[in-house]
Amino acid sequence: MKSNFFSLVLIAFCFSCGPSGREGVVEEQFAGHWYQGKAEINVFELKQMRYGEEREGKAVMIFVTEDFSKRRQVKLDDPRAVGADAQKVLKLNMTREFLTGVYPYHTMLSVFTPVYEEINSPKLTASMTEWCGQSFAQMNWKNNGYQTQIFSYFESEGDQGFKLSGKSEDELFNLIRLNPALISEGETRLIPSLIYQRFSHAPLKVEEAVITKKTFGSAQEEMDVNYPELGRTLLIRYQTTFPYEILSWQEMQIAKDGKKEVTSAVRKRVKMLDYWTKNGLEDEVLRESLSF
Repeated sequence: MKSNFFSLVLIAFCFSCGPSGREGVVEEQFAGHWYQGKAEINVFELKQMRYGEEREGKAVMIFVTEDFSKRRQVKLDDPRAVGADAQKVLKLNMTREFLTGVYPYHTMLSVFTPVYEEINSPKLTASMTEWCGQSFAQMNWKNNGYQTQIFSYFESEGDQGFKLSGKSEDELFNLIRLNPALISEGETRLIPSLIYQRFSHAPLKVEEAVITKKTFGSAQEEMDVNYPELGRTLLIRYQTTFPYEILSWQEMQIAKDGKKEVTSAVRKRVKMLDYWTKNGLEDEVLRESLSF
């Protein structure tokens, strides 16, 4: 009963925050789904191309709203204490897990996108761990560009720091969840996915891209993000009605040997859950309901 009361108070508070700075975000609709004190957990069946072979695995996309510090670009412990420094963000935590022969791969991408301000995502991070070592990348939006850091166990990549001026491909997932209409079709310049960069070891830089959308039936749409010079395409299938759920995604890449490699993920389960409170041994049964 107390949690229901808290949720109603929280939603009522959000309604009083004033109109959204993003015209495509309907406040009452958005708050009803995202301000109920739970995260949306999406579990995907993953088919990941690695070393020229298709690997079966799991991908998870966790969407949740958080209070974020504009200045420090971290999650706030007490947003009421910092006043105007607080901003509401939609956070995506996206993981992939699969095996390459005897050893496992784990990747994680985090994207923090403002709900109300029409500005670039202030922070993105990505990590990759496997038995050979680990790597990590972080992008922070400061002074009209992304201050980017890359750390890797590879000598050729080492520890790097540089600036990139452009929008991030990884932000597209969050913008779709806010409202797909926020993403314009046509030619654009994007920073390719941090996870793609980790897999390909290609230099991370702003690339020319073309975005198109195609309608499927009455309630689905597919976004095509094509990089002509990279020989890479990202397809994202989603619902065209709120809350704009992501149903599948696909990455197509022309390998060095000229063959086309396709990584795909199809959603199998979705659940709203305050998972951070479900950390006891008795809560492990919840994984079964998520197909783990």
